[in-house]
Amino acid sequence: MTIRDAGPVGDVERPPTGGGPAGEPGGRRRFAAVLRAVPVPLALVVMTALAGVVLGRVYAGPLLPQLVAGAAAGSVLVGVAARRLPSWLVAPLSVLAMAAWTGWSMRLAAARADLPGSLSEVTVDAARNGIPRLLTAMIPVEPTPDTLLVPLVATWLAGLAGTEVALRAGRVLAGYLPAVLLYAGALYVVGPNAAPAWWPTVVFVAVAALGLAGSARPRSDTAGPIPGPVPALRAAVRLRLAAGTTFGLVVVVSLVAALGPTVVAQVGGRPVDPRRYVEPPTVETLDENPLVRISGWALRPEQELLRVRTDRPASGAAASPGTSPGPADPSGGERARIRLAVLSDYDGVTWRVGATYRSAGRILPAVTPAAGSTVETVRQEITVSELSGRLLPAVATPREVSGARVAYDPLTGTLIRPEGLVPGLRYTVTSERERPDENLLSIADVPAGDSVARVLRVPDGAPEPLRRLATQLAEENGAPYARATAVEEFLAEHYRLVADAPSGHAYPNLAFFLFGPRNGGGQRGTSEQFAAAFAVLGRLTGLPTRVVVGFASPGDGPVRAGDAYAWPEVLFDQVGWVPFNPLPRPDEEPRPVEEDFRPVPEDPPPSEAPQPSVEPTVSPEPAAAPGGSADRRGVPPAVLVGGGTGGLLLIVGAVLLTLLAMRRALSRGRLRRGDPGERIAGAWREVTDALRLAGHPVGADLSATEVAERARRAVPGPAPGDPGRQDLAGIDELADLLNRVGFAPGTATGEQANHAAGVAQAYVDGLRAGRSRWRRLLWSIHPGPLRWR
Repeated sequence: MTIRDAGPVGDVERPPTGGGPAGEPGGRRRFAAVLRAVPVPLALVVMTALAGVVLGRVYAGPLLPQLVAGAAAGSVLVGVAARRLPSWLVAPLSVLAMAAWTGWSMRLAAARADLPGSLSEVTVDAARNGIPRLLTAMIPVEPTPDTLLVPLVATWLAGLAGTEVALRAGRVLAGYLPAVLLYAGALYVVGPNAAPAWWPTVVFVAVAALGLAGSARPRSDTAGPIPGPVPALRAAVRLRLAAGTTFGLVVVVSLVAALGPTVVAQVGGRPVDPRRYVEPPTVETLDENPLVRISGWALRPEQELLRVRTDRPASGAAASPGTSPGPADPSGGERARIRLAVLSDYDGVTWRVGATYRSAGRILPAVTPAAGSTVETVRQEITVSELSGRLLPAVATPREVSGARVAYDPLTGTLIRPEGLVPGLRYTVTSERERPDENLLSIADVPAGDSVARVLRVPDGAPEPLRRLATQLAEENGAPYARATAVEEFLAEHYRLVADAPSGHAYPNLAFFLFGPRNGGGQRGTSEQFAAAFAVLGRLTGLPTRVVVGFASPGDGPVRAGDAYAWPEVLFDQVGWVPFNPLPRPDEEPRPVEEDFRPVPEDPPPSEAPQPSVEPTVSPEPAAAPGGSADRRGVPPAVLVGGGTGGLLLIVGAVLLTLLAMRRALSRGRLRRGDPGERIAGAWREVTDALRLAGHPVGADLSATEVAERARRAVPGPAPGDPGRQDLAGIDELADLLNRVGFAPGTATGEQANHAAGVAQAYVDGLRAGRSRWRRLLWSIHPGPLRWR
């Protein structure tokens, strides 16, 4: 029996690939090829779109995830459609498609946010400020052009890069890298501002695995047998597979052992918030303390600042006692308060807003109203006339702003327009105005603790009469609301509201306003002094207070400079912030403050000190007759003179020793007591006092460097080895240390304070050594340093 050679594998007859029954295997192969081509692009679309899902957790509404999903699908589809084109042509085509999708998205977002300006202006502004506004925006972030542009462009570029690497280069795992980086970037931008993204991460990993599995090529059925010694080749392949598997297992186990604890520790940790690295919008001095603008506005009452049109609520409620809306309305109606800024921080000199502004969209964060309060929705259209600055007026509490890009501080409810106000700017504000329940005020308590420490803080240096007045008002009224009402009525009954009072609300200004003589300008002021005095007296009595600057508006029409005023607010438990009006009533004449309060001096003057009543019981003795002998009981004149002289010398010696001890105690206290900054300042005082004792006084208008220069010239040309030459260069070091203490408090060390003390002591000794003998003797007992300021 003869066996015929079957021939090579390539000569085996293949089935036809045409139509009909014989063509069915070819159709199945094409269908299988299509199925093998789908998983990787689909995986890239889903993985890239999941970054938008993760980032959308800090956005308001579903617009961002939807637009990001569209960008992911568009970028991958363009790459798939252009896979047969030259590689250099794919990127320009994809960028054109990205520009079209981004432009349509910008138009949609601008229309929804009701932003003014053309599409080109909005897009250019978004391109210029997209990243900082995204990282300073208030959460939830409203999807506006400037907060959408960066995520959309990043998504499209990630999809384009991943498609080119995975499909054109055939590197699927490397093609996943752009999507992984985009996903990690979204997680980083969200930071701790949302719950952990567990299910998007699980879906991301699962889709990536399915894409890898679907991209694997099956073994060809037409391949012939492997020539050569098949058993030996199989053994070699198995050996290589075993070695590769072992090496990979060792690498994976090593990485898990090295990085596993770090990764596990990070899982339960709090993510880093990138917003802390970006400076939020800031304001200028007049916007940080608009209270100083009250006096200027009062001098030009007819200046038009705003024009307001109000959609009045369906029903209104009367103002509660103690919360009248401000200056009287000539028409007799209630005037709505339009807030400009809320000032919560006081340092004894200036009231400041102290806000942290975050870029906000049209919808502002909701505020939970107090229990029992009545909430009215007020919608106002405001047109800016001559109001300058960045602060944006609005009725409390704003909930929606359209027509202007704003930044918002949720703690105070203050709005700003970062670009500044311009004449003709028109915007619409929808606010929720709360009215507290009057029945709760009389029994309401005030909060305490760290959460309200900011509005309870009383800076050091409060004048003693101010503290005594607060104590008197608090002793007569126990309940918090009664104390607040007592302060309000005291100010309204005893002080006069004028328009020409100078601006100022530091401690000395308030003391003069409260206790200054009427004929000398005291006991009169603008609403700036009334509101600031109420807030400080309230804090001294234990009330959390703040000052609000705004306008009284009848509802429609112009708001003029004469409508600007300030009012205080007090925080009550279960009620919230309640405004008070300490301004005097128009039809009442203020009573002199001396009728109800007279500051008691610490030491009564000698004329008022009680004098003991002494009865003249001793009659005068008769004079001795001329030439008569002295009284035997009398003391000889020599003894009297000697005793008087000795007593005088003892008194003078005691005074000199006392002065010497006081001077040394003063120097020790300056150089050895207090923190390093206080000791450095004390050393500088020793130098300036020594200059004054040596006849070279320095004025308060000189800088530390100029004083150091004069100090060097005060020791003219000492010989080498003379104590006057010691540490003359150290005076410059002491001046530098003083500047550091002044401009960077808390940075001085104990070693620097000790060095400053040594420099000061050496300089004082050298300066004293250059004086005459009598000047050196009087140097240590001179009383000047004890009384010089």
